Amino acid sequence: MSLDLLTPVPEACVAQLSRKPKQILGSQILMHTQEEGIPELKGIAAAIVTVTEKRNAYFSVATYDSTNFREQLYQLFPGNWHLKIADLGNLPDGETVEDTYFALKEICFELRQYNIIPVVIGGSHDLIFPLYESFEKNNQLVNMVSIDSQFDFSKEDELISGRSYMSQILTKEPHYLNNFTNIGFQSYYCAEEEKDLMEKLCFDAMRLGMVLDDVTDVEPILRDADIVGIDMKCLSWHAIGDIVKGNPNGIDAKTICALARYAGISDRVSLLGLFELPDTPIFDKLLPQIVWYFIEGMNCRFNEYPLSIGDGFLKFNVPMSNMTLTFFKSNHSGRWWVELTDEDALNNKLKSSTLLPCTAQDYEDACKDKIPQRWYNAIKRLQ
Repeated sequence: MSLDLLTPVPEACVAQLSRKPKQILGSQILMHTQEEGIPELKGIAAAIVTVTEKRNAYFSVATYDSTNFREQLYQLFPGNWHLKIADLGNLPDGETVEDTYFALKEICFELRQYNIIPVVIGGSHDLIFPLYESFEKNNQLVNMVSIDSQFDFSKEDELISGRSYMSQILTKEPHYLNNFTNIGFQSYYCAEEEKDLMEKLCFDAMRLGMVLDDVTDVEPILRDADIVGIDMKCLSWHAIGDIVKGNPNGIDAKTICALARYAGISDRVSLLGLFELPDTPIFDKLLPQIVWYFIEGMNCRFNEYPLSIGDGFLKFNVPMSNMTLTFFKSNHSGRWWVELTDEDALNNKLKSSTLLPCTAQDYEDACKDKIPQRWYNAIKRLQ
């Protein structure tokens, strides 16, 4: 059993709960403790697993103390939640990096067999590679979203690193990546060759300025994701409280929490990874809030990921100059989808669904004879 590799939650984090109010989150989370062992998994919705592996980090990664994260998370008050949350402790570094990758892959796969969403916290961004590999046995195509200031397609050597994991994913056989989307990239951190490759592969990307201008535009992207990885180097120095080592431009604290909530609301997201954690007092408080908003989002899921449209949706046919697009709006959540109506695309590898999440603005643009770029990319990927 892969979960046996996990070490318990630090006793200091458990002991301090006896002096706290019973209403706090720490009193409600099921914990892997030295005394009780791993809790019963049945009925758990999300499970926290912390990691420390950073030997393949491209940039220097701080040694993050997960005790600080747990102490801050446990003292937060939950919302009106109905889901069970567990903290399964820490995965120690393997003898080799490959050992850590294998253990993390097996842990994520095992948890998802119980319909538990793993929330992997810590280590370097290359750990998203074993998270992706954990879908290998499912025989399904995967949509992956990376919230990051760069694309991570570098191929300087054969080593998997936090700067090259996407190249490894693209070349790995069998190939089951359907779509990759970057949220928050900054052009001066991305080589032109990487931008060309994103366009050639019909992958989607959203610049930092677009994210900060209107974070709601990101919701459809996260609604269609299976894996969400967040590289905390995407944050601005204001968010991490480090004017010396932080970035002059980046995602702020409010926006990263909103993105985490959208990821939680997504009926499809089944794995969250938070990597490259800065070791600052402000971030010690921000990270638990990011996780809190993800869980809050999970509690607000609509359970309406539509493989086929039935009752409860309004249908809008939009005649355009060279085609007719069909949009659907949920009566329950108010969210929008656009149908992939290209005849060649309908007989494709995603036969279970022909719908792409979109926004009300996409519908309004279509009414003005403007086709959403994400629709174009999706059609090209299916052909």
